[in-house]
Amino acid sequence: MSTTTELEVAVQEAASGIAKPRILSGIQPTADSFHLGNYLGALRQWVDLQEDYQPFFFVADMHAITVEQDPKLLRQRSLVAAAQLLAMGVDPARSAVFVQSHIPAHAQLCWVLQGLTGFGEARRMTQFKDKSAKGGEGAASVGLFTYPVLQAADILLYRPHFVPVGEDQRQHLELTRDLAQRFNHRYKKTFRLPEPYILRATSKIYDLQLVEKQMSKSLGGNGCVWLLDEPAASAKRIRSAVTDSGSEIRFDPEEKPGISNLLSIYSALSARSIASLEEQYAGQGYGALKSDLADVVVDVVTPLRDRTLELLDDQAHLTDVLKRGAEQASDVAEATLRDVYQRVGFVAPAQ
Repeated sequence: MSTTTELEVAVQEAASGIAKPRILSGIQPTADSFHLGNYLGALRQWVDLQEDYQPFFFVADMHAITVEQDPKLLRQRSLVAAAQLLAMGVDPARSAVFVQSHIPAHAQLCWVLQGLTGFGEARRMTQFKDKSAKGGEGAASVGLFTYPVLQAADILLYRPHFVPVGEDQRQHLELTRDLAQRFNHRYKKTFRLPEPYILRATSKIYDLQLVEKQMSKSLGGNGCVWLLDEPAASAKRIRSAVTDSGSEIRFDPEEKPGISNLLSIYSALSARSIASLEEQYAGQGYGALKSDLADVVVDVVTPLRDRTLELLDDQAHLTDVLKRGAEQASDVAEATLRDVYQRVGFVAPAQ
C-alpha cells in the first residue's frame, strides 16, 4: 500500500468515527528521571496524540538490558518512567500504557523476524555502530546487535498506522518496513507498513554546559535538567547555563549557541515565538532571560514532579494501570502472533 493511500485511509477512518488510527511508541527506563530534552522532544506530544489516535505507549525495559543494568534499579526506573508518563497527561483510559517485558509476544515475534534479517543488514544500523564504538564490536552484546529487530517486533505486533520518530530512529523504521514487506511477500500479507509520524517541529534541546551536544543522560553534570530534581536545582542549572560573548539576545545557533538554546527552551515551554522573546529581552542582559526562564521551568516541572511522586507512593494504583495496559496490549499482540505462527508453519498448540 502506498504512503498516500495509507494516510488517506487513516484520515477517512478517523473522520468516519469507525476507528482512530493506531500509533505506537516506547521509551527506555535507563535513568532515574526523564530530562527536559525527552519532554520537549517527544513525551509531551504523546499527550496530544491521544486526541486523534489510538496510542500504545510502553516502557522499553527489554531494550534496556542490551547493556548491563542493576536489576533493582531497572525495576524502580521502569515504575518511575511509567509514573512520569501518567503525570504528564498520558491517560490510561485513552492509551494502553504497559511495560514491554509484560508482553512475551515481543520476544517471540523478534525471533521470527531475526530469521528474515540479514547479518549485514543488522550490522549497518548506525545505533549499533555508535553504541559499540567505545568497547568495539567484540565487547558488544548480541542483544545490542539485534536491538533494531526487537524494535521492529515492538512495532509490527500492534500493526500501527504511525510511529513517532526522530532523525535517529528513521533507519530503524525503514528496517521495520523492509521486514514487514519481506514477511508479507514470503508468506501472506500480515503486517501493515507503518508510516513515520513526524513529531511537531521543536528545536533540539542542547546541554546547558556543553551546548554543542544534545541534552542527554550520558553527559551527566549540571547541563541536564531532570524533571524529578528539586525545582530549585533545575532553576539553578538554568541560571548557571553557559552563554556567549557579547550581550545581545538573539537566536543565532552558529554565533550564539548558548543563548539560542535557552530561547528554544523558553519558546517550547511557554508557547511563545522566539521572535517575541527576542523583542521582549532586547537591550537586557543575559541575567534577565535566565532568571525568567528559570521561573518558567519551575512552573512546568513542579506539578509534574509532585504528581509523579504521588503515583509512586500509590504503587497499587500504578501497577494496576500497567496491568490493565498490558491486558489491552496483549489482546492485540497475541492476535498478531497467532497469525504469524500460523503463516510460518508452526504447529498450533492443543486447545
